[in-house]
Amino acid sequence: MKYLLVSDIHGSWPTLKKVLLHFDNMHCDILCILGDIINYGPRNGVPEGLNPKEIAEKLNAIADKIIAIRGNCDSEVDQMLLDFPIMQDYMLLVDEGHKMLLTHGHIYNKEHRPKGQFDAIIYGHTHLWELSCDAKGIVCNTGSITFPKGGNPPTFATYEHGAFTIFTLDGLPLKQINIKEK
Repeated sequence: MKYLLVSDIHGSWPTLKKVLLHFDNMHCDILCILGDIINYGPRNGVPEGLNPKEIAEKLNAIADKIIAIRGNCDSEVDQMLLDFPIMQDYMLLVDEGHKMLLTHGHIYNKEHRPKGQFDAIIYGHTHLWELSCDAKGIVCNTGSITFPKGGNPPTFATYEHGAFTIFTLDGLPLKQINIKEK
């Protein structure tokens, strides 16, 4: 399976549209959305192309290909628009024997992990991409496609056969790391 990992869409249809094109062009099987899908939050400006209805419509059309996690800006009202569950704080994804914790990052992150052993923790929330390895496994922060911070470009990630890759929204790879390297 090939997974496209994205976080912090914050209601921007133009940026999500680019991600969905990458999802198709990269022949991904599952879209993992790591929170903050529709709402842009009180600390952000209004994103370019704010269009929650369009986002809901396009994501609902591929609901059978989506795994989603609740972000700190997601609510029950957002869930009412979407045809796939978004209200869990984390989930465990097992692929080819590799255990990966998917979360948003506001509760669990590289500094605060839940109990258990995982090959990787994958999250967003900080809007700063990171792909690294520490004593507990791989850390993959997908950054944000809408409001990147720290002078970073908008980013997302993919995962396939143990390899994580961070991409710019333009599709340029920034970094890759393999679970086997940890």
